[in-house]
Parts: sequence; structure tokens; C-alpha cells
Amino acid sequence: MGDYLALMMFPALLLALFMGFPVAFSMMGVALFFGLVTFDTAVIFQFVQKVDAVASNFVLAAVPLFIFMGSMLERSGIAEKLFEAVHLWTRRLPGGLAIGTIVMCVIFAASTGVIGATETVVGLLAIPAMMKYAYDKGLISGTICAGGSLGTIIPPSVVVVILGPVADVSVGDLFVGMIFPGLILASSYIAYILIRCTIDPKAGPVLPKSDDEPSLTEKLRITLIALAPPVAMIVAVLGSIMFGFAAPTEAAALGAFGSILLAVIYKKFSLSILHEAAMKTLKVTCMIILILLGGNLFAGVFVASGGVALAEDLIAAANLAPWATLVVFLFICFVAGFILDWISVLLIFIPVFIPIVKSMGFDPVWFCVLFLVVIQTSYLTPPMAPAIFYLRAISPPEITLRHMFRGVIPFIVVQVLCLGIVALFPQLVLWLPEQLLGFR
Repeated sequence: MGDYLALMMFPALLLALFMGFPVAFSMMGVALFFGLVTFDTAVIFQFVQKVDAVASNFVLAAVPLFIFMGSMLERSGIAEKLFEAVHLWTRRLPGGLAIGTIVMCVIFAASTGVIGATETVVGLLAIPAMMKYAYDKGLISGTICAGGSLGTIIPPSVVVVILGPVADVSVGDLFVGMIFPGLILASSYIAYILIRCTIDPKAGPVLPKSDDEPSLTEKLRITLIALAPPVAMIVAVLGSIMFGFAAPTEAAALGAFGSILLAVIYKKFSLSILHEAAMKTLKVTCMIILILLGGNLFAGVFVASGGVALAEDLIAAANLAPWATLVVFLFICFVAGFILDWISVLLIFIPVFIPIVKSMGFDPVWFCVLFLVVIQTSYLTPPMAPAIFYLRAISPPEITLRHMFRGVIPFIVVQVLCLGIVALFPQLVLWLPEQLLGFR
């Protein structure tokens, strides 16, 4: 029984979570109990080392900077300008408002890196417009949930800033490697909406041509004004990383400073808004870092107890092919996403899976991007489905939970297909980092 003690940490953790204990304290408590049983008081020295490692990890400084950037952009007026500009070009397409919403989500996600901010801000603007033109409520729900969750796989992503150090891979490699998969996923959403609304025009009717339709020159002017700020933000953050001008933390600082400038430019800046953004940043960052510390303590005890070696032995005894093992890992993460938030899934499973993935000869950056797509899929999938909870908070009573559950299903199918494409063609992830960062 002693040999399998490390594996008992997972049922103990799940039991603590189901009993209602906070995630961070559950992981810390389980780590302390099993650490004392296995190593006696020597585990305290390991805990001190883990606290020091988290506190001195400079990459994690990007977390509050990205959260602050997202908080300021929520109030900068950038979303309203984008909404107007994007829908000038898509309104005459079948499902044009929904297609424009996905495009807007991509741009906004690439500007903020915060999932909840994208879904909330875009949803508040897009839902009334689609309801006005009698769009199918399931399509409205699915579009907002799927588009808002693109913040997971469109860089810069706060998820990736946490994932990189935990998986021991470069955050810059992940940011660049997830660009093509993120664009493929967004394009697949658009293709689904276009096909569905072409077959069933009532689901997303083409908007009638208005008398005050702006000219092409006016459209270009409006688009340029609306796109210039977010494009500048994307170039400042992602461009500086992709071309090696700045580390992720430095790029996040540029983005945070840029978000303040945008708020000033749009005349939305005030000390009260700055205070609100700072307080939100403090609360969210404290939550994330505390959970991250708990995850590090949990993973440290598990690894030191021989848990990873034991897991490798069990997998070898199961005699599964490497690809079958990979599918099992991703399926476990997907199922865990039903009941746990993304950061818990990341901190519980990634430290265990990554060494095994490397030993089987798979690229860890590629596996991490597959993991991100799976996490985004579970983000949409009931019963937990955080994307649906965000939507419930901002949607009118006419859009029910039934509409939401029905609406996300086609988008989940699209995500599973995209996951298969990225799994079969690893170069979709690995080629761009090789060219820009030379990470090979």
C-alpha cells in the first residue's frame, strides 16, 4: 500500500473539493498531510523551497499586468468602437452579426488575454443586436460562449502565463505556437455560422440594407479608427515577444501601460477607474497565485513521493501505445474540466503528465497547446461550463439555460474537430516558433 500512497493524493484532493473546501487550501492541506506521512517534518523544508520558487518566478509578474490590462480595456471604450466597425463589413452576410461577434472576440482576446473580460464585454454589446434581428437564441448563446472562450487559445492568455512555468516550457514559445490553432478555431466557428445560416436563414437573417449605409471610404475610415488602438496593443504585446524584443513580462508591462493610454485617448480615464482596475487586479492575482502555490506544494509532494515514476510504471503495465496514452491524458483533463476550474486542472495534472509526455517523445509545447484546446472545450461543456455562467450573468431572461446548452453543442463539436487537426499536424503549433524564435 505504501508504494501507492502518492496516487491516493488525487482521491483525497477530490474529496476535499467536493466537501466544499477552497481549491488552494485543499491542495495545501492534502500536500501537508501526505508530506508529513511520507517525509515527516522534512517536508517543511520542501514547502519553504516551493514558496521561494513561486515568489521568485519573474514570469508570473506578467499575471497581474495582463489582468490589469484587461480590466482597463473593459472601460476604455475600445469594444464599442470595434463592434461598430466589424459589423459594418459582416452585416450583409448570412449570420453576419454572429460572424462579426467572433471576429470581435478574436481581436479583443488578442488585446486583453483575459477570458471573462472578452465574453462579458462582447456579450453585452452583441446580444441586444442579435436579439433585435431575431437570431436563433441557441446560436446567440453558442456564439458568445465560444467566442468569449477564445481568450484561452488566442495569445496573450493568462492561462499560458501560468501553464508555461508549471510545464517547464517557454511562455514565448506557447504564445507563438498557439497562434495558428487559435485562428483555425476561430475560422471554424465562422465557417459553421456561415453554413448554418445559409441553410437556415431564420437562424441568422441577413440584415436589410439601411438608407444611411456608409460609403466605402467612410467604412474604411471608421474601421481604421476602431482597429488602430487594438492592433497597436497586439503589436506591442505579441509583436515584441514574437520578434524577440521583449520577454512576456516586459510585453505585459507594455500592454498595461498601453491600456492606460487607450483609456486616456477615449476620455474614459479617471482615478476611480484606475482604483477599480487595480483592486480587481489585486483580488484576481491573489487568488491565482495562492492556487498556484497550493498546486506547487501538491505537485512537489507527489513527485518527491515517486508519483510520476509510479504513474509511468502503471502506464507501461497497461501497455498502451503512445498515442493512446496521449488521448487518455487529454480525456482525463476534459472530464476534470466538468467539475474543476481551469487552473485546478492545470496544476493537478500538467506536472504529472508532462514528464510522461516527454518520455514518450512528444513535444511538450505541442501537448500544452492540445491541453489548451481541451480546457477551452471543457470551458463550454456542462455541468460546470464557466462560459455559460458568464453568459447567464449578462443575458436577458428570454435566453434560457436550455438555449445555452443547446447552443454550445455545435461549437464543442467544432472544437473537437480542430483538436484532431492540431493533433494530427503538430507543425501547426511548432513551425512558427521554429521560424521566429528558433526554439529547436
